[in-house]
Amino acid sequence: MSATLEIIVLVVIGFITGAINTIAGGGSLLSLPILIFLGLPPNVANGTNRVGILFQSISTTAGFKSKGISEFPFSIYISVSAIIGSVIGAQIAVDIKGETFNKLLAIIMVLVVLYMVFGKKTKQLITSEKTKGKYLWLSIIAFFFVGLYGGFIQAGVGFIMLLALSSINSFTLVKSNAIKVFVTLIFTISSIAVFIINDKVNWKYGLLLAIGSALG
Repeated sequence: MSATLEIIVLVVIGFITGAINTIAGGGSLLSLPILIFLGLPPNVANGTNRVGILFQSISTTAGFKSKGISEFPFSIYISVSAIIGSVIGAQIAVDIKGETFNKLLAIIMVLVVLYMVFGKKTKQLITSEKTKGKYLWLSIIAFFFVGLYGGFIQAGVGFIMLLALSSINSFTLVKSNAIKVFVTLIFTISSIAVFIINDKVNWKYGLLLAIGSALG
């Protein structure tokens, strides 16, 4: 593939994944296979993918904040929990064998597709938000595992967060999305640091994805 075509493909894929991740999640199920197809080792593709996610998360979080959609300090509490999980997950991702990672990615892609096709579509009920007491602690525990998974592979983590925020805390879809992108931004910073320290980021590809992601 020519250098020009690579640039076009990565920017376009970044744009598409940025739009998908803002609406719900699962954009990495598209960008990760593309990065691997372009010749990056799986763990480098995994680290490189975070560059686009980071810039996209910054852009999207700023967009939600400008419209006054946020949830503090709740978002901070669950973000701290997610950071701890993400560092552990990212280190596992750095050390895992490429063949094992590819197999896990394939399984996750199938599971996400099945969820999108067969998952129950529930109507959003208007109920009071639950952000204190046992609901706060349940969320803190849940988001440790969200961070663990997100640090490891990222793909489909948006679906998990939306499910947790709606079922545990009764947030609306819009509020859930705002919290989701903020938490993603915070734990992506910590997870990408692990990949950078271990030299598992291709900055050329990552920045091209980031251009598209921020626009998307």
